[in-house]
Amino acid sequence: MTEYTVEFVGTGETIEVADTETVLSSCIEKGIAQEYSCRVGMCLACSAEIVEGEVTQPAARGLTDEEAEEYALTCMARPQSDLKLDRGKYPPSIEDDAATAAGGGDGAAADDD
Repeated sequence: MTEYTVEFVGTGETIEVADTETVLSSCIEKGIAQEYSCRVGMCLACSAEIVEGEVTQPAARGLTDEEAEEYALTCMARPQSDLKLDRGKYPPSIEDDAATAAGGGDGAAADDD
């Protein structure tokens, strides 16, 4: 078992996470506030942008292969190196969905044509 340092950008929080555990489980164990919901890699509530480093997250079904290279679902992500994560950052696909749900889908965009 190897332990890696996980730094959360902009918070000053740093934890050690074993390569056999998820970032989220380590956060919970160490009292670090990390948003989550489903814990099965689908809801994207625990999403973080990978600023630096690598993770393995084969069960992160909520991300496309391309998104999984740039974003971590902390409930599934196991570190493969030291990491810098920016929590609360979501892949473009979820950001687009959120904008639509927040009112962007009310036909206002059609008026721009």
